[in-house]
Amino acid sequence: MPAPELAERVDEASRLIRAQVDSGEVAAAVLHVRRAGHESSRAFGTARVDLPFLIASPTKPMTASCVLWLRDRRELALSDRVARYLPALRGDQRGAITIRHLLTHTSGLPDMLPENVDLRRQHAPLSEFVARTCRTALLFPPGDRVSYQSMGILLAAAIVEKVTGEAMPAFMARTVFEPLGMRHSSLGLGGRAIAATAPCQVPDAERSDWDWNSAYWRNLGAPWGGAHATAADLAAFLDGFASTDGEWLSVASRREMRAIQTGAMRPRFGLGWQRDPADFGAACSAETFGHFGSTGTMAWHDPATDTTFVLLTTRPATASKASLLLPASDIIGRARA
Repeated sequence: MPAPELAERVDEASRLIRAQVDSGEVAAAVLHVRRAGHESSRAFGTARVDLPFLIASPTKPMTASCVLWLRDRRELALSDRVARYLPALRGDQRGAITIRHLLTHTSGLPDMLPENVDLRRQHAPLSEFVARTCRTALLFPPGDRVSYQSMGILLAAAIVEKVTGEAMPAFMARTVFEPLGMRHSSLGLGGRAIAATAPCQVPDAERSDWDWNSAYWRNLGAPWGGAHATAADLAAFLDGFASTDGEWLSVASRREMRAIQTGAMRPRFGLGWQRDPADFGAACSAETFGHFGSTGTMAWHDPATDTTFVLLTTRPATASKASLLLPASDIIGRARA
């Protein structure tokens, strides 16, 4: 797309975002768009372009990247049974779960544990979430179908820590963030103050000492949704999969991660990445990969147009997805190169 047309699309999306900021619906947002070498980054409300947000589920492909980094070095295989690394995962067909099942949402594990709220209320460590996940009932036999499962990504991270002996935040920083130049990204707060990040718009009735803005949650570093990043950093992560440059992850692994791995089953997933174009609106091509986040974030790359789109907001996706995230995505995605 020529630069003037890209600017027009960004202007149109910006008007939509600004209207919701002006109405008070959205407190802060950052839009970052790149297409064919042309780039634009704009901040709205109380945000600035280099403000880190709690990005939520775009953390999942970051965790998957750590697993593939180890696979590239033959320290594990995606066909390995999870119980080989986490022996507590046994009984009730749990022993059949492979690492690939964890990364493709086909493990049968739940998205969240039945005791999820109680664990957060108790400020439980991630190790307790892992222990409970190893004992939780499966929703279906591994591989039978696709069902979104944050707890599968949790176990993938636990395997990384078991294999490397390194804490996940440090390992992710060393193998993903640093090689890609993601200087403002971290799993957990990364030593920064909560006040140095965008606060999530948590409804008054839901505020607590374990909500999205709490020290507990921001520091927990949940590998399924606890990363902080700026819009430009998240775009750099996406572009790391669109490009064949660099050696942070093998080209073959990058292609495998963004390729559909769930066959004819729906919804479609790669390894960590969402692969149903409808997840990102009506305008993206079938080759699009990306992820949305419950805190009000969306990020994707469309190889058909060489477009990278990142929109970070402070309004939860339950309220912002239909009214802002998807419409803004459609504005940028509908223009063809």
